[in-house]
Amino acid sequence: MGYWGAGNDAANLELAKEADRLGYSVAWVAEAYGSDAPTVLAWVAAQTERIDIGSAILQIPARRPTMTAMTAATLDTLSGGRFRLGLGVSGPQVSEGWYGVKFDKPLGRTREYVDIVRQALRRERVDYQGKHFVQPLPDGPGKPLKLTVHPVREQIPIYLASIGPKNLELTGEIADGWLAIFYSPEHGRESLELIAKGRAKAGKTLDGFDVVPTTPIVVGEDWKAAADTVRPYAALYVGGMGSREQNFYNQLACRMGYEAEAAECQDLYLAKDYAGAAAKVPLGFIDDTTLLGPKERIAEKMQALASSGVTTLTVSPILQDLEQAKAALRVAVDALDLAGVGS
Repeated sequence: MGYWGAGNDAANLELAKEADRLGYSVAWVAEAYGSDAPTVLAWVAAQTERIDIGSAILQIPARRPTMTAMTAATLDTLSGGRFRLGLGVSGPQVSEGWYGVKFDKPLGRTREYVDIVRQALRRERVDYQGKHFVQPLPDGPGKPLKLTVHPVREQIPIYLASIGPKNLELTGEIADGWLAIFYSPEHGRESLELIAKGRAKAGKTLDGFDVVPTTPIVVGEDWKAAADTVRPYAALYVGGMGSREQNFYNQLACRMGYEAEAAECQDLYLAKDYAGAAAKVPLGFIDDTTLLGPKERIAEKMQALASSGVTTLTVSPILQDLEQAKAALRVAVDALDLAGVGS
């Protein structure tokens, strides 16, 4: 459901209600430096009945881990056991520019963060002596405390949003699921191999691990015309999400074989030529990472996604009006039935 607070809140709520009615499993809400996810998730949970609510993501630099545990337990309680906790480190510009938190040692910080969140959600007294987080503080009045809220479920699932190879391995080792972006069935297998490596470290396999890519969907007879709807979104990430030196999405596009095009897109976007940057996003990159065209073509892509290891498919009808977006949700359900790969 993306970001809120840009005048699209009422439409997003209607989409959540429609997804709930259609039998979708989860509605994800994002945050950056505008609307916060927990407030929106509570609002959505109060006006839906069955659909899970998930954070995609809560930003790790924005909150102490015990605050995240409090939020997760509260949302799980208010929603009747429907909350999924997605976490991510964000990026250097947001972490340091908005939250004033140094973007360093993201792997170590994430590992300790998840440790503390899980300890708190188990309702143990939080006593943690890590390299990045120390609770309680030494030589002071603080003492180990225990979460007073009882979540509905024994274990709230934790997902990590990760892109780089080391972060993917960490995701497999410590998380219950992976929140992917710009996932390609062809190139996704490499990522899943890294996640499987992390699972093996923890003595686990990919069985029961939830692979959840966010996939833009645009329905239409001409899939190439539908791709143009996605271009501004793709250009924002590949060209402008982060600095020239640290743009994780640009690096992902390079690893997928679009190094020259990714560089051109970034040059144009940083020069504020947003239309030019959108035009430079390769059609192949868009097609690899989206659901485009008529129902039958979308069903074929769903089969490829499932075969590559995807277990939960998030569809995002971005940059479309409410009626188009609702129609896309309905077409996705029909395409899934046609594909015969899940429900």
